[in-house]
Amino acid sequence: MDDEPLSEWAERRDARIGRLRAVPLVPGDGSQAGHVNPGAPRLIQRWNGHGWEAHGFAADLAEAKRLLYPGSKTGTPAREPGPAAKLLGPGTGRHRKPQASGPERR
Repeated sequence: MDDEPLSEWAERRDARIGRLRAVPLVPGDGSQAGHVNPGAPRLIQRWNGHGWEAHGFAADLAEAKRLLYPGSKTGTPAREPGPAAKLLGPGTGRHRKPQASGPERR
């Protein structure tokens, strides 16, 4: 079994301490996705390394986004650049449609 050292696990766990999330305060069966009821008040929770604890309150989704992502102009998390998507190369793979040639080509 390839277990990681405890020090690496603890470092990864501690990197998440202080992370915030917004949970809608709506009646019913648990929390919902944020976009379902954007006008509902939100509880801002903070990860303490062992569980989520109450940290603040927001009147709606827009205010919650401003609290969660203070440096963002759009109210969304900044995305880090990832690897470029691979485009299909030339060729006739097993599942590719054959290329039409001549006047039939659209």
